[in-house]
Amino acid sequence: MVAQVKSNVPHLTYTVAWEKLPDDYPLPDDPVENTSQPLIAAALRESLELQGLLTSDCLVPSNLGICAKVNNQTIVKAPDWFYVARVIPLESPRSRRSYTPRVEGDTPAIVMEFLSETDGGEYSARPFPPYGKLWFYERILEIPVYVIFEPDAGEVEVRQLVKGTYQVQTADTEGRYWMEVLGLFLGVWYGTKADRTGYWLRWWDREGNLLPWGMERIEQEQQRAEQERQRAEQEQQRAQQEQQRAEQEHQRAEQERQRAERLADYLRSQGLDPENL
Repeated sequence: MVAQVKSNVPHLTYTVAWEKLPDDYPLPDDPVENTSQPLIAAALRESLELQGLLTSDCLVPSNLGICAKVNNQTIVKAPDWFYVARVIPLESPRSRRSYTPRVEGDTPAIVMEFLSETDGGEYSARPFPPYGKLWFYERILEIPVYVIFEPDAGEVEVRQLVKGTYQVQTADTEGRYWMEVLGLFLGVWYGTKADRTGYWLRWWDREGNLLPWGMERIEQEQQRAEQERQRAEQEQQRAQQEQQRAEQEHQRAEQERQRAERLADYLRSQGLDPENL
């Protein structure tokens, strides 16, 4: 599959081909720049998975190369996180080494890059080799949403593709961005997970409810179980109190009956008929 792509540079066009890479193609094996990036990526996936939003048709990897041929040169960019709504299943049970849009499934709907101390070209719109990431996502892959997150400062920038060009989006009053493809809001949250305390990217539903992580869901279930236990104890205490009140009423009634019988016995001893008084 071959296409002609116009550049934002006048009189510059590109021939783009979509070809699945051979299994033995040597892919770059760059090390992860810091420990935070894989944790943030895994946490984004985790809450989606727990919410039941990821099906077998989806692809949500991190640091997996997205491939295209530009002017007969194979270009591979590996975002820190991306989401594809529909992919073609692999023929055999094996792991993907790369992903080629249009050939192996849909174009990614969202890509994310997490900034580090090393400049990774996340903002680069360089239209010449080595091509910049922003240019590659915008002009060649035409990915609808590009998210850049700075974990240390907790700053996020969301760009949306409008008529072939990325436009920076404005957050809502809660500081979140609507992701139409997922029906969720994306925003920044500060807290601790997996021994990392800092800023995280997280999902919220339409009603503004935070999608929990696994441990948070366990804690929520434990809290609900504890609340149910406390409610059961309170109900038991109320039942016991009602039983005690019923027993007290029964005792009072018995005492009144006994007093009435004693009074009747006394009246009879005096020659009086209690029933005719």
